[in-house]
Amino acid sequence: MGEIFVLVEHRQGKIRDITYEMLVAGETLASQQGVSSTAVLLGHNVKNFAEELATKASKVLVVEDVQLEHFNSILYQKVLSSLITKYLPPLTLMGHSAFGMDLAPSLSVEIGFPLVTDCIGLSFEGSRLKAVRSIYGGKVNANVSVRESKGYVATVRPGVFSPGAPGEKKGGIVMELSPLQGTIDVKKFIEYIEAPITGEDITQAEIIVSVGQGIGGPEHIPMIEEVAKSLGGVIACSRPVVDRNWLPKDRQVGISGKTVKPKVYIAIGISGAFQHVTAMRNSDTIIAINKDPRAPIFGVADYGIVDDFKNLLPVLKEKTKGMK
Repeated sequence: MGEIFVLVEHRQGKIRDITYEMLVAGETLASQQGVSSTAVLLGHNVKNFAEELATKASKVLVVEDVQLEHFNSILYQKVLSSLITKYLPPLTLMGHSAFGMDLAPSLSVEIGFPLVTDCIGLSFEGSRLKAVRSIYGGKVNANVSVRESKGYVATVRPGVFSPGAPGEKKGGIVMELSPLQGTIDVKKFIEYIEAPITGEDITQAEIIVSVGQGIGGPEHIPMIEEVAKSLGGVIACSRPVVDRNWLPKDRQVGISGKTVKPKVYIAIGISGAFQHVTAMRNSDTIIAINKDPRAPIFGVADYGIVDDFKNLLPVLKEKTKGMK
């Protein structure tokens, strides 16, 4: 039945987190099907990436070509379609990112494999792929059964699967010749421009204190931010807080905001809607403070406090004074 392909996403000399998450998903699916998982690495001078990936995948398939130094969906598609034709993987996984969604639809059409996007769950029923997708803004999870095919393409939502521990495997590295011939000028990389960060980058923070509409109003935010800074962390929020203009968009955690994985995530007045939880559930430790004992956030929290945050904040502020 072949092997499950996981396309490695890398940028600016770094493998993206979504790759490690997909390797876990790919390995789980591969073991269910009695096949192996393969990390597919396209690039130029990526030996160090291949060696790192070999500790996390059963095999690393590498195509080296100077034209692959920077991501280009046209070039990637030519290489991937060639590899898929040769190896016939039952499933090819990509991240549901700008990278994956630039490539997956046209690749699916070329090779004639069904495509399922933005998956939060994947499984096989026999040889047929089944997927779970979140629809209607996260209010409903849809179980999707894909038509019978000899292979499938799927994009995986970032932050859904936990990345595996380092050094678990000793996979082999297989070099494949690049099928690219000549140059393609229809689409080419010019330069990479990093989006400006107006404040602190919440995706890099080790401690996040996040607020929801349950705090009642923006007048409480300065004290909460002071506590966050005392802990050496940053303040973030759920979407309703942004909608009310209490905090800027770059502070939003959620499907339509940012995915975070801090060491400590403190949720204050956040109910725990799926759209928010999906983007922070892989935090090392989650602490929830909410006066509603039935709030969904407690379902993912490691520690929960059922109380009005206003009763706790002065104590927390005093305890954290001078800490960093």
